[in-house]
Order: sequence, then C-alpha cells, then structure tokens
Amino acid sequence: MKWLCVILTKKIGCHLWALSTMIPKKVKTFPYPYIIEHRMLSGYKSKNNIKDSYRLLKLQEGCSLDDVKNSFTNLAKQYHPDSGSITADSATFVQIEEAYRTVLSDVAKKMKSSESEDEEETKFKSKAPQHRQYLSFEGVGFGTPSQRERQYKQFRVDRAAEQVMEYRKQKLESQYATNTMIAKDIRQSKKVKITQAIDRLVEDLIQESMAKGDFDNLNGKGKPLQKFSYCPHIDPMTHNLNRILIDNGYQPEWILMQKEIRETIEELRKNIVASRNKLGEPMTPCRQKQWSQICEQLIEDIKKLNKRINDFNLIVPILNRQMVHFNADKEIARAQAAYEILMEKTKTIDVDTKENEQEKVKIFRLKSSFLKWINLMLK
Repeated sequence: MKWLCVILTKKIGCHLWALSTMIPKKVKTFPYPYIIEHRMLSGYKSKNNIKDSYRLLKLQEGCSLDDVKNSFTNLAKQYHPDSGSITADSATFVQIEEAYRTVLSDVAKKMKSSESEDEEETKFKSKAPQHRQYLSFEGVGFGTPSQRERQYKQFRVDRAAEQVMEYRKQKLESQYATNTMIAKDIRQSKKVKITQAIDRLVEDLIQESMAKGDFDNLNGKGKPLQKFSYCPHIDPMTHNLNRILIDNGYQPEWILMQKEIRETIEELRKNIVASRNKLGEPMTPCRQKQWSQICEQLIEDIKKLNKRINDFNLIVPILNRQMVHFNADKEIARAQAAYEILMEKTKTIDVDTKENEQEKVKIFRLKSSFLKWINLMLK
C-alpha cells in the first residue's frame, strides 16, 4: 500500500504541474513559490544535466521564472499527448517536464542565494555606525569629531581660496580680452588714418603741382599713349605698367640685390689678390701672420655675403636664378692661384725686358763701332 501511495502522489503531482502551466495567470489561485516548495518537498531527483535542461527548454542560464514558464507552456502545447498537435510525443514531453523541474529548482536556488546575500548586506549596513558626526562635515576628514571639524574648516578655507583665485583669473582673462580688442581697434584706426593722410598728402601735392604749372609742358601732352607690344600671358594693364617702369629705369629689388652680390664678390677677390701681391715673396713669419689676418677678414666678409644670398633666394621669383653660397677656402685658394699666375706673367715680362735691353745694348755697340770705323776712314 505504501508503494502504491507513493506512485499515486507522484502521478498526481505531475498532472498538477502540467495543468498549472496551462492555466493563465489571472485564473491561478496559488503563487509560484507554493509550486516550487511542493516540487522541492516531493523528493524528485532529475536525471538530466542542468545545461542540457536549459538547452532543451531553449533558455539561457540566468533567466527569470516568467521566461521558464513561458517556454514550458509553448513546448507543452507542441508535445503534450492531449494537445492534438502534429508534433505531440509523450516521451519528448516527459523529457521537457523533467528539464522544467530541474530549471525551476536551479532558478529557485539562485533566487534564495541572492536573497540571502541581500539580507547579509542589509544586516551589515544596519550594523554600520549612524552617528550624527559621521554624516556631517560633508564626509571630509577622519578621527574624532573635533579633529574632523578642524579638518573641515581647513578644507573650506582652501576651497574658498581656490574659488577666489578662479574668479580673479576669469576677471583678468576678460579684462585682457577687452584690452586686446581695444588695442586692435586702435591699430586699425591708426592704419586707416595713415592711409587717409597719405592719400590726402599725395592729392595735395598733385594739386599744388598743377597750380604751379608743372604738368603743362610734359612730353607727349595731348597725344595718344604709345601702344605697347601685346603679351597674351598676362593682363594688358599689368604689361603696360611693367613696360612703363622698365622704360623709366625701374628695377626689381631682387635684380638690384643680385647686382650688389656680384659686385661685392668681385671686389673681395680683387682686394685679396692685391693684398697677396703686396706681401710678395718670400713669406716670412711676419708676412704669414699678416696673410692669416687677411684670410680671417675674408672669411667674415664671405659669411655676411652668404647671409645676403639667403635674403636674395627668398625674394627671387625664378627658381633657377637662385644663388649658392661662396666658400672662403676656395676663394683663398683662387686668390693664391691668381697670384701665382700673376707672378709667372711678371717673370716672363722681366725676361722679355732683359732680352730687349741686351739686344738694344748690342745694337748700340754695333752702331758706335760702325761710327768709329767711318771716322777713321774719313781721316
């Protein structure tokens, strides 16, 4: 009889679970915990693994009770023998039911563990000191209430000082911004005044010259302007203005600077050759010292000239017109070579002059001897 009662209770419990899942929420008269407690007290042990149970119910671990119920309801409609569905299968439904029980027990354990953790946290919080001094002073400081009060006063002083510094900083920044705007406006107004003053001055000078009659006897007065050659690459007005400037001897700044650089290097070369020629030969220690001083001065002049070349390269409009730096050592070697060539020329000139003098002496002697012979013959 005991064995028969156990079997009947298990079967009745199974049917109660199936019917409880089929009944809507509003119709149920007992909550979920009752069912969970009933299942837990029934002594049922699942044969399935927890992961396999979740997979069979098409759920993931950590789901809620509502998700488990909804999933089991949908599967029961498909596989319950009395559902009238095409996929109805009693063996599959038994597996689904076992999985449902396993998942319910697992979810219940997790809920109880989370509730116990919450209770422990609330117990711990209730044991924390709730005295008034720990809630005052904005949570600043540590130690006794008097110590925390002193620390809080110092904190308020520091915070007030920082706020004052921040306010002064913002005030100075705003003042500096206004000052810069005022200075900028003043500069712009000065520029406008200067340009207006220059325009008025030029206009006054033109009117004064017209009143004096300086424009009455100009060349080509009353005649049409000469037509210049047409250039298709630039604007006609720009071409005509350039032509007028060229005819009146105007030269761009880079051309004048290029001319100045060439004249300077030529003058330096002539001076160092003249200085070397002036020292002459042989090179005594005193003359060698003078020559080294002359070379140092040449190096300084070459450095200044190279800076001038840098300025020229910045303003020259054509890339292939840029100039390279001069090397002082090469210039000194060039001057030495020029001096040697000059000395060879002087030597050849001296030899030629000596030969000419010797020939002149011979001719003079021949003439004198011839004249003596003629005098003797006349006597």
